[in-house]
Amino acid sequence: MSQEKDTYKTITTKSPEVLFKDRGSKFYGYAFPITTEDEAKSCIETLKKEHYNARHWCYAWQLGKHYESYRVNDDGEPSNSAGMPIYGQLQSFDVTNVLVVVVRYFGGTKLGVGGLIQAYKTGAQLALSKSNIVTRTINEEFLLHFEYPEMNTVMRIIKDENIKVLTQKMELNCIFKISVRKKDAERIFSLFENTYKVIIKRV
Repeated sequence: MSQEKDTYKTITTKSPEVLFKDRGSKFYGYAFPITTEDEAKSCIETLKKEHYNARHWCYAWQLGKHYESYRVNDDGEPSNSAGMPIYGQLQSFDVTNVLVVVVRYFGGTKLGVGGLIQAYKTGAQLALSKSNIVTRTINEEFLLHFEYPEMNTVMRIIKDENIKVLTQKMELNCIFKISVRKKDAERIFSLFENTYKVIIKRV
């Protein structure tokens, strides 16, 4: 029985700047952690200000815990010679919520499409290999509603199942927001659903 994937890989911080040279051209590689397309645009704009004399700012990004969306941009280089090789490295490192930009300073000698593909691939590879890659779990969130006398029962389940409590409001009526790893979500939901005087809802 195939288990649905409930983990993903991403990076925690911007990578150090890396440099690859080929026949006079310089390729600076960067990897950024992002969660939205707007964040990607902002990172690219910042690099354009830093490298205002560069010729090309080529990039690829992948977004979503399920790796559901991506974009590539050749930024004036021959079609598929820059963005796709960069994206290929995102796939190779199996990361998401990541933007990789390779900035090119033209050195006077044309590299040809094959040379460009290799250079942009290498720039992206170097940036990702210098990044701090982590594996994260895909979680589901639930709200627990219960009255104060049920606190011990709820806390025992939370402790036994090692459940993460995100927020808690404890008055006469208590509300806990909990986070559960996706593969355990249905079982935990049933556990609370079958607990007397506890109401569980999906967020």
